[in-house]
Amino acid sequence: MKKSVLLIGVALFAISAKKPQPLPTAQAMTDKDRQVGAKAHEEILQEFGGAYTGPQANYVRTVGQKIAVQSGLSNSQSDFTITLINSPVNNAFAVPGGYVYVTRQLLALMNNEAELASVLGHEVGHVAARHSAKRQSRAQLGGLAAAGATILGAVLGGGQGAQLGQQLGGQLATRWVMGFSRAQEYQADDLGVSYLAKGGYDPMAASSMLASLASQTSLDARIQGRDEKALPQWASTHPDPASRVVRAQQKATASAAKGKVQNRDAFLNALDGILYDDDPKQGVVDGRTFRHPDLKLAFTAPAGFAMVNSPQAVTVSGSTGRASFSGAKYEGNLRSYLDGVFSAISKQNNIQLTPSGVETITVNGIPAIRGFAEAAGQSGTLVVSVYAYEFASDQAFHIFALTPIANRTELDSLFQSVRRLSAQEAAMIKPRRVDVVVVKSTDTVEKLAQRMAYDTMQTDRFRVLNGLKAGETLKSGQRVKLVVYQQ
Repeated sequence: MKKSVLLIGVALFAISAKKPQPLPTAQAMTDKDRQVGAKAHEEILQEFGGAYTGPQANYVRTVGQKIAVQSGLSNSQSDFTITLINSPVNNAFAVPGGYVYVTRQLLALMNNEAELASVLGHEVGHVAARHSAKRQSRAQLGGLAAAGATILGAVLGGGQGAQLGQQLGGQLATRWVMGFSRAQEYQADDLGVSYLAKGGYDPMAASSMLASLASQTSLDARIQGRDEKALPQWASTHPDPASRVVRAQQKATASAAKGKVQNRDAFLNALDGILYDDDPKQGVVDGRTFRHPDLKLAFTAPAGFAMVNSPQAVTVSGSTGRASFSGAKYEGNLRSYLDGVFSAISKQNNIQLTPSGVETITVNGIPAIRGFAEAAGQSGTLVVSVYAYEFASDQAFHIFALTPIANRTELDSLFQSVRRLSAQEAAMIKPRRVDVVVVKSTDTVEKLAQRMAYDTMQTDRFRVLNGLKAGETLKSGQRVKLVVYQQ
């Protein structure tokens, strides 16, 4: 969250066992496409953390333009705007007009240039097939809001609950990462593999990238204390990454492509030093705890809840509810602030929410106020909870939460966890970066994993980051990635 939340376009490389269909022929970009893309570009940068600059961004642009021209949308590489986004979630997507995006977090999960090309090629495939114009009208949020946006549809139901859930999710640019149908995903899969072949890349990179994505998804679930076997709502129309690996391998073999380019060394050279996980300027999520060094505040999510940070808010999501932490203009009156939050929620959702049970309290020495309202959900009554906290005479923050009435206390520990950070605690928050190192003869997976900048699951994190299978060992001279604190 700035000082004031992924899923690779919701589902990368979907799977199908059906008979392959002819690939669509791309139509050249039009002036209207470029106008739409240019307008969306500014919104996307604002919502998704802005563009990441430096050598990594230049490298991504070069690879992206090379693969994008294979689509037939344009024969000029300069017609494509490839942007590396400063976001700590695994996400990639594209919009009409030649605009393609990938987050730095997803980039760090890759292990060679061909994998980068496979991700970008898949997203370009959606645009080449004109999937945006055929997209379903109901948004399935991905990227920054994906960690919990789907929970509300599955657990809290429709009606007012669905409307409130959309507010808890992303806003401006998330319409560009709405879900595609299975058939559309299949087309983008196949187009992406064909672009790899045309570009001279190893088409097997699509399957290896998916294997890493599946492993990361499983690891994230374990880190957050969630059931890794529990599928999110988007899985009902988009098969999970693990099952997509096989199809990607089959498509690569069927392509009979002669290209084998991976460019692993060039990729690692470019990746070295990139920011990893959260940018401290927007606050840092460590497991279930969020800390912001500039705002000097922290809070912790309950066990089993996932936390995602975005420039607009921090979302906390679980099977029984969801919450969003953010700030608004404060003029020194907590009751007015609370009423303003409820009024904004009501207006944005075209419903009337009147707070009840309003009470002035103190949370960890911080003046606060809380209020509640009820809304109708498909499966029953929902409780809307708002807690507002005064950090200074002109600065306040709030948590807006939505839970079924039977689970209204599930997030109480979150509300009570908001606290101030001391200057010393704030100073200890340092950014993490990717460090590419050469394996020595005395190094092992476990030994190198001890250098990872985490307190838990160091070995698992190291294996997933480097695409290493269980039991796979290292070789002297091999180059691997570590995540370390910036000195």
